Parts: sequence; structure tokens; C-alpha cells
Amino acid sequence: MKARNVVIAQSGGPTAVINSSLLGVVEACRCYPEKFGKIYAAYHGIEGVLKEEFLDLSAQPEEELALLRTTPAAGAIGTCRYKIKPEQTEDLERIIEVFRAQEVGFFFYIGGNDSMDTANRVSELAQQRGLDLVCVGVPKTVDNDLGDQEFALIDHTPGYGSTARYWAHMIQHLNEENRGSCPSDPVLVVQAMGRRIGFIPAAARLADPQREMPLQIYLPETECTLAELAENVNSELQHKGRLIVVVSEGFNVGDLGERKDTFGHTQFSASEMSVAQIVVNYLNGHGLTVRGSARGQIPGTDQRDAMAYASTVDINEAYSIGHHAAEIAVTQGTGYMATIMRDPESEYSVSYGIAHLADMANSERVFPKEWIASNGIDVTDEFLRYARPLIGETGPSIPLVNGLQRFARLKEIFVQNKCLAYVPLRHR
Repeated sequence: MKARNVVIAQSGGPTAVINSSLLGVVEACRCYPEKFGKIYAAYHGIEGVLKEEFLDLSAQPEEELALLRTTPAAGAIGTCRYKIKPEQTEDLERIIEVFRAQEVGFFFYIGGNDSMDTANRVSELAQQRGLDLVCVGVPKTVDNDLGDQEFALIDHTPGYGSTARYWAHMIQHLNEENRGSCPSDPVLVVQAMGRRIGFIPAAARLADPQREMPLQIYLPETECTLAELAENVNSELQHKGRLIVVVSEGFNVGDLGERKDTFGHTQFSASEMSVAQIVVNYLNGHGLTVRGSARGQIPGTDQRDAMAYASTVDINEAYSIGHHAAEIAVTQGTGYMATIMRDPESEYSVSYGIAHLADMANSERVFPKEWIASNGIDVTDEFLRYARPLIGETGPSIPLVNGLQRFARLKEIFVQNKCLAYVPLRHR
């Protein structure tokens, strides 16, 4: 049987290791030349499929592809925030039309729960329309919210380990800042990503597993008011004289003038106010029990794609799960997602498994209640045992030229279009 072409796409917020998964898929596909034909990247995710914008990865220089391993974010092939809803039948039919015209037999979608939903819909429609198409999901999310509450489908998601390592190092640095400036700025409020799920702010505790720092962590799952937060802060100030407050962007402080993305998710970084600033304003207005003021800091997108803080464990696992996704396509067929499973009998080792796309589509794991400390402003040692191996022991070896990082720069070699021009439904 003739080898069929491959399309790989990325969706949602990028990570430090998203391109390592991309490289894993590409290199695994090359191991099966009798199965996989040309390898394409959909430029800017599913939007690239709809527009028939396919970057030819088979025509790229080897040295550029190799650099994907340490190239963060999604600048190489682009990502998108385009959710295809059930009623968007015209978009779905367009995807099948494009894949058929370009002789695509394999579709790998790197993303979170919404992306797995899209991959599942495409897989089902392809079968209905008689298109021999294998759709496999490759998990990605810094929030670690993909999967089930029992961690039976997937233990953790590529991207989270690097963000957790970023926060461990960030809190170490901020503690030095707070130690030095506490006579005038005794409280430092830091806002972490995490709309509804607390895995990212929880990672702050990795910086201080012995709990020697004055550190309070407010997860979105924590039922705590601003007044209670202020009481907690002033109580700690009475003992330590200074404090770092890590607050999730999803911590409930009332109206923020919220903006939504096309997935319907709140864009906290684009809203009129920030959670951290509201907390700072409240603390300063309410009054601290020591001299000085509260200050705020809001790390931006660097917390999800700063390669200098990436976890080598995360980089390697992201590559391996991409490689495994291609193996699934060959051995299992359509409708699956590659997974990472932890061996409970060893200190830390993983294997790569498989889950149905239908089970992962729109799934959302929340931070386990049993991992929230009894005081509601810390996490337990059980969480630390879960998260500590994910950040690894060392940082990555980053290629530099003249002191600056060398990123992968793919040539803009696009496949010739075979379908009529199309405007995605949500762009009309």
C-alpha cells in the first residue's frame, strides 16, 4: 500500500517542550517510510488545515529540525486558539476535503483537552466519509489539567514539569528579593497561571520543601476571601516580619473586567485588572501589621516557555511521547492519545501508554483536595513527592550563538494548494 502523508499541528498555549514532541513525531515517522509519506506541519494549528497552509517538514534542513528539541513556544510551526464546536459542520467537512486532496493519512494533534476533542471529531467524521485517516493526540499543557482525577489515564502532561521548575527557581529568586527589601516591602504578591486548576501555583512549594520560607499559596480551588487572605498575611507578618504570597490568576477576587479567548477561557493577562494587583491594593488599603507596603509581580508567558528554566526530564518525555504517538498510529490506528504512566514501584520511571481520544476530549483534572494542606494556604508533602521528579536535576544545554539562543528557523516551504480558498467559520 502506498505511504500516506502526515500532518502535525499544535494548538492552545505553547510550552517550553512542545517542539520536542513535534520532533519526536517527525523522527518516529521517518522510521516507517513504507507507512508515512511526506511530513507536513499545519501552519498555526487547525486553522492551517482549514486554510490548507502546510509547511513541508520533509524539505527542512536537518540542523533546523534538530534545534526543535530546545526551541520553546510555537514560533516554529505556529499554534492557534480555534475550537471547532459540533455545529461547525462546514469546518469539519473542510478538514476532510483538504486531507483527502493532499493525500493525508495521518493527523497528529499536539494540544490539551479542546485539541483532543477536535482530533476525535475529525477521526469520527473521516470514518463516516470513507477517508482512511488515522488521528492520534499528543498531550500538551502547562496546567497539568488533562486527564482523570485518579491519574489512571495519564500521570502528567508534557509542559508542566518545565513550568513547575520555572516556579521553583522563581520563588528562590523572589525570596532573596524579599529578604533584602522587607523593611520597606515586607509582602511580595506573585500571580501564577492557572485559571481554575492549581498545579502551577502549587509548584512554588518545590522551592522550599522544608517550609523554611515565609510562603503562602492560594490555589483557585481554595475557598478563601480577600479578608481571610489579609488576616493570614498579617498573622504571618507577626511571626516572620515578611511574606511571599503566591496567588493563582483564578483566585476569586470579584470582577476583573474579564476578556475571553475563542475557547471561551478567561484571558487574565488581557483583562482590565489583575488578581495580584487587587490583592496588593486590598492589603495596602486594609493595612499591614508591620511597617511598609505590599508589592506585586506578575510573570508573563515566560512561565510557560522559558527554555532556560526547562526541565530536562520534561524535554525527554515530550520527545518520547511524540515518538510513541507515531507508534500508536502504526500499531493501533485512529482515535487514541499517547499517555505517560508512572511506575508506582520505582523511585521515578515512566512508560508510555494509550487512551481513547473520546475519554480525553474536554476532560479536566482539578488539583486533588487531599494535596491541599489543612490550613488551605499550602500543599502537602504528597504533592511534592508527585511533582519533584518532574523538574529534574539539571537544566538543558542550550545552543548559543554570540551569547544568544539559537532557535530552529524552518524554511517557509509550503505545499501547493489543491482546494479552493476557504475562510474559517469563526473568522467570517
